[in-house]
Amino acid sequence: MKNTSEHVILNLREKIAYGLGDFASSMFWKLFSMFLLFFYTDVFGISAAAVGTMFLVTRVWDAANDPIMGIICDRTKSRWGKFRPYLLFVAVPFALVGILTFSTPDLDATGKLIYAYVTYTMMMMVYTAVNVPYASLMGVMTANTAERTSLASFRFLGAFSGGLFVTATATYLIEYFGDTLGSATGYQFTVGIYAVLAAILFILTFAGTKERLKPAIQQNTLREDLKDIAKNGPWFIMLAAAISVLIFNSLREGAMLFYFKYFIQDQSVIFFGELSYSVLVSAYMSIWLASNIVGVILAKPVSARLGKKRTFFIAMFMSAMLSFALFFCQAHQIELIFALNVLIGITAGIVLPLIWSMYADIADYSEWKTGRRATGLIFSSSSMSQKFGWTIGGALSGWFLAAFGYMANVEQTETSLLGIRLMISVLAGVGALMAVVFIYFYKLDEDTMAGIEDELTTARNKANGAD
Repeated sequence: MKNTSEHVILNLREKIAYGLGDFASSMFWKLFSMFLLFFYTDVFGISAAAVGTMFLVTRVWDAANDPIMGIICDRTKSRWGKFRPYLLFVAVPFALVGILTFSTPDLDATGKLIYAYVTYTMMMMVYTAVNVPYASLMGVMTANTAERTSLASFRFLGAFSGGLFVTATATYLIEYFGDTLGSATGYQFTVGIYAVLAAILFILTFAGTKERLKPAIQQNTLREDLKDIAKNGPWFIMLAAAISVLIFNSLREGAMLFYFKYFIQDQSVIFFGELSYSVLVSAYMSIWLASNIVGVILAKPVSARLGKKRTFFIAMFMSAMLSFALFFCQAHQIELIFALNVLIGITAGIVLPLIWSMYADIADYSEWKTGRRATGLIFSSSSMSQKFGWTIGGALSGWFLAAFGYMANVEQTETSLLGIRLMISVLAGVGALMAVVFIYFYKLDEDTMAGIEDELTTARNKANGAD
């Protein structure tokens, strides 16, 4: 069979189908990053320090699962391909465990903590089982680097649309169900709606996409896979940069509910009058993700002009500087706070599709250098970087809250308010600056990748019997 994937131009329907998968994943990603810490402290009843420790313990284990899942995917053989079957068969377990994670059983403090550890660990495992194959799928749908950037943009359009759907509806649904059934049941019912929708969307992604890329030479052993990736310098650099980006996002998003509930509170807004903190935080979260979408849309044209590396560098530097500026805003300066939110959202959104597109380039670089391709293993590192960044950011969020004296559902001290403000601004900005430093050393620019792709095209065509 001839391999023609180097020149495949994907149609709009397939790009949309691929994007639906991250709409589903991102609904839960935003529930985890924006609502879960608050849920555990203010609804479930666990201390902030205990939640921070739980995030560290469970997510370190979870991050280790990602390369394992990538290795399993690379060795999967089915009539549907290596990666697509997992979207079909893990969809329903994903939904069921998601509901359990946001359920509040009638247990004592110790029982609740054990329940949280078990259900959250299960949630992260099913998330890995569907998200690693989904991420890897992009690497085998086409080898056209421009199409990969386009596909990554559709992915993140889906991701931010899913996140936006949650931020625009979650607080209202939680209050709607919670007013009559209690806040705990409000969370459970709300997440149940998102869980059913996520399962349906994963199945639609399975049905609407196709695996095309056949490497010239498949890897022979796990030892060779690990040896190849250990020598892949760009992989290590991108791993560190992506972890830093996720620390930035995790600290910022994890602080939003606390920032508005305890620091901003109810405020008067031009043209809208007095608004409650719950309305303001829902608008803030939604505008943040809408701004991210603008950044995603800009990623392809800007990177086409400046290059992926330079675009990444500039965007994250701007995110850091704007985040530092947020620290100096006072609670009544609500219009300025929202304006900075838009600018940070746009600059932060630009880098996310670039990361995934650059991982696809790194997979090609590995095949070009070694003659073997380990798409699942390399793309699982992207999920691993998400988990590590999320782990560090989530753990730090809980520990910072505890260190600054945070107590749930009471008026906060000046010290605890300072900690909340630092989390969403300065500390998040430090994560963005770390990404800037790491990406400076990334070497796979557009000229380098053009040469690599030419050589790979020749090798693949020869191996697959092309004329």
